Amino acid sequence: MDKQQAWSAVADKTKSAWRASATGTVNALDAISPAFVPFAARWDAEADRRRQLRTPENLKALLTAQREHNSARATAAQAKSQRKAARAASKNPLSAARRAARTADKAARGHHGEARASLRAARANYPKTLRRVAVEVHAAHTAGASLASWALTEASHHLTVWPVPISAGLISLNAAGLWLGRRKVSVHIEDGLSAEERQLIERLDPAYWVQHAPERGLGGTVTTPPEVTPGGIRCDVRLDGTWTVKALVEKLDSIRALLGARTALRIRITNGKRGGWAVIALATRQATDGVASLWTPELVRATPAGMVSLGLDVETGEQVLIPLDERLLISGASGTGKSWSFRPLMATAHLLGDLVLIDGKGEESIPWEGVCRTANEPGEIDAVIDAAHAEMGRRKAEMKRRGISVWDGRQLTVVVDEGQVVLAQVGRNKPRMQRLIELSSLGRSRGVVLWWATQYPVTDGGAPGVHKMIAPNLLTRFSLRVAGTTQAQVALDDCAHYAPQQIPEGREYRGHGYLKGYGPRMIRTWTLDDAGVRALPANHWQGSAPVPAPAAGERPALRLVKDAPEAAEASVYVDAVPAQAGPETNRDRVLLAVRDGARSVKAITDVTGLNKGTVSREVKQLVDAGALVRAEDGSLTTATAAKEA
Repeated sequence: MDKQQAWSAVADKTKSAWRASATGTVNALDAISPAFVPFAARWDAEADRRRQLRTPENLKALLTAQREHNSARATAAQAKSQRKAARAASKNPLSAARRAARTADKAARGHHGEARASLRAARANYPKTLRRVAVEVHAAHTAGASLASWALTEASHHLTVWPVPISAGLISLNAAGLWLGRRKVSVHIEDGLSAEERQLIERLDPAYWVQHAPERGLGGTVTTPPEVTPGGIRCDVRLDGTWTVKALVEKLDSIRALLGARTALRIRITNGKRGGWAVIALATRQATDGVASLWTPELVRATPAGMVSLGLDVETGEQVLIPLDERLLISGASGTGKSWSFRPLMATAHLLGDLVLIDGKGEESIPWEGVCRTANEPGEIDAVIDAAHAEMGRRKAEMKRRGISVWDGRQLTVVVDEGQVVLAQVGRNKPRMQRLIELSSLGRSRGVVLWWATQYPVTDGGAPGVHKMIAPNLLTRFSLRVAGTTQAQVALDDCAHYAPQQIPEGREYRGHGYLKGYGPRMIRTWTLDDAGVRALPANHWQGSAPVPAPAAGERPALRLVKDAPEAAEASVYVDAVPAQAGPETNRDRVLLAVRDGARSVKAITDVTGLNKGTVSREVKQLVDAGALVRAEDGSLTTATAAKEA
């Protein structure tokens, strides 16, 4: 017989039995722990209340009240003694001595009562700790129980009980209840559900719901058997009578109370697949649990062309994609992971095209300096805006020469991180501010896309996070947790009811947010650290070459020159204005618009984005100067084109 093999067999069976017993014990504790949670919560709340009241100021007030009470009690005792002495000394109740003693006694007793009330209030303001109160109560009970046990041992009848063990049992029950109520349930029960999920499913069961719903004002709603999904528990609710989904949403607190759900548990109520039905979703788990959030370049290769992966749906675990060429607004308060969430999008745009980062604060651009063109200082920011705007104008001329309506080359993505700081710097220069606005409104068809990030998604006030003329052009919007409803309105526009301001705080919810139009399902974004940014290939965009020379028969670019005296009656034009210089004045913009085919004030207004009154004024001055010619039908042409015709 192999003793080692026999010993291993016995040891393995013993270990298996021990593991099974331990698992059963833990599961049993998990099942009963929720029943003691309210007791522990009330205990901790009362203990915390008492602890907060035990301040040095309240202690000083208590000591003063005790001192005054002792003094008043001594005075009252002395006055009572003097009254008795006066009564013994004189039989006349109306004598001066007895009346004086009686008055002094009454005043002393009144003062004593006031001091006793003040002491009682001071003790309430500086209470004993809950642990000390419990010890004193149990000590009193144990002393009384010991006396009762001693007395009962002297009796010789069969009803004799032992109060001391009962007192010890009460002490143990108190301690055990607190331990169970504070215990964190982390082990799943045999069917894969946690104790919390099992309780919620039992209360979502139609039999329980229909029986108890009227007590919470939910009569007329009927649930269907719930199901557990990778994102938590989902349950369809039939809405009878006058019930609507909006009315059910307003009863969220009643639903939470009926289910006995944690205050921190996210509960979402949405429309069902058909009218008269709603869906209750409880986020007891996330489909992204156990899935790495670190972005890698392989994601770019696995993403369809023209799309970029924003993150994963926490309820389904599916990737959420957005168009790469969409203008984007990302909002998020400080500490919500905005910069880390933005980096994977920037890395994708860098790998698939050209990237320029305008960083108003300066910290985020540090790892990007060796990867792409960055701008931190006011002069650098101005230069980048001018270069991007000039590139947009160059591409427009190139598209006209080639006869295409949408740019088919590399995309230039201009990223503004912390828009509040950038607006504060650029806002003082109106022409440059206008160029930044035009980047958001005119750049997409020319392959120049603006992405904007801010901690303060507001358009009004002295320090807005995004300009009121830029925000309407940023149609794709993603919001992490924001400060309040005002910020949520700008961050998600007509989808502000997703309530990004209610995203829980904490490190586990960093990088979690909502995408406008995707639905009120939370998205966990990808993240990228500094090392991952520095590992990207370098590509520093510096602008493009000037516009190529015009082909035969093509009109050259025009620019008005006023510095020659002999040009007072007619304007002088020069060819081949460098594209990167861009139109510097409103008059230049009007001239270029007419040269490119705009024939009316309305058409010029649409092309330039200028105010209609400004366009009319510039057109009149240009016509008076001879730079523009107005035909009989009211159409406008340049003087050069009119001569050629």
